Amino acid sequence: MKKIAIIAGDGIGPEVTACSRLLLEKIAQQNNWEITFEEVLMGHVAIEATGNPLPEETLSACRVADAILFGAVGHPYYDENPQLKVRPEQGLLRLRKELGLYANVRPIQVFPELSAASPLKTEIVAGADIVFFRELTGGIYFGQPRERQNNGDTALDTMIYHRYEVERIARKAFEAAMQRQKKICSVDKANVLESSRLWRETVNQIAKEYPEVALSHMFVDNAAMQLIKDPKQFDVVLTGNLFGDILTDEASQITGSLGMLPSASLGDSVGLYEPIHGSAPDIAGKNLANPMASMLSLALLLDMTYAETKAGNQIRTAIQKTLGAGYRTADIADKDTAQEKILGTAEITKQILSRI
Repeated sequence: MKKIAIIAGDGIGPEVTACSRLLLEKIAQQNNWEITFEEVLMGHVAIEATGNPLPEETLSACRVADAILFGAVGHPYYDENPQLKVRPEQGLLRLRKELGLYANVRPIQVFPELSAASPLKTEIVAGADIVFFRELTGGIYFGQPRERQNNGDTALDTMIYHRYEVERIARKAFEAAMQRQKKICSVDKANVLESSRLWRETVNQIAKEYPEVALSHMFVDNAAMQLIKDPKQFDVVLTGNLFGDILTDEASQITGSLGMLPSASLGDSVGLYEPIHGSAPDIAGKNLANPMASMLSLALLLDMTYAETKAGNQIRTAIQKTLGAGYRTADIADKDTAQEKILGTAEITKQILSRI
């Protein structure tokens, strides 16, 4: 029995997760898997329904699931009201903390069919294949104190890392490197920040447990430049919460579209799998969303939660064949895409389903 919690969330989240569920149901039928789904609320929809961005029943359902397939949270109402105390994103932050989801895994892989969609030159991005390991529950986003002082004229955030936080994310990155090209680039700002000096010291210590893996270090400003200049030099990238947040969004442009990028948030038990594109409220409900990042997140779920890599590869292959046949959603179409092959969310899903 496979037990999956689905948090569709806000904006385009319900649309793309519904597409992924169709895909999983077809694969389950082919493999005679028994799967149960529990759909629960988080984000703006949860605030509207309960006043809480992460209701207790959602948290309880996630604790007992094998994995969580997540859409997105966010709504323009909160962007226009920055002083609101209860916000959709608080639900996701609390869920990560409560479930101990300390490792964000984000693959950046360029489908050959889409290499021309990148804003970078094709010869720079073709063949790029990077996996980021971003620490997710420490650093400046969670450090205390976080406050205003001097009648609101001074703002204070605190960047804190503990050695154990660095050790556990580093081990996950090194384990991944052992299955890939056996090289890691750890990104920090050790020339300025004491927390980065602890980071580098701890990563060097963990590296001794993996003598086959070549470890290099890079300052974050240089890493931001190198990702654009020569992304193919990277294989596994290990970094902290703030730097990882920025670098992974930058790296997403290597592929040409946020709509193609999956991610996983992992701890030592249940994992959460989500596309990185956000709630995109401007296109919600218009059959315009690209569901492929959600589908690729489902492929990660099958790989990492159930070790069903064959099924995960079925999804990737079906997507690649669909792209190879010339089909696109609007966000990845270019001037050479035939108009009749630019499809909506439901239509591209039918094409992918037909190739499973």
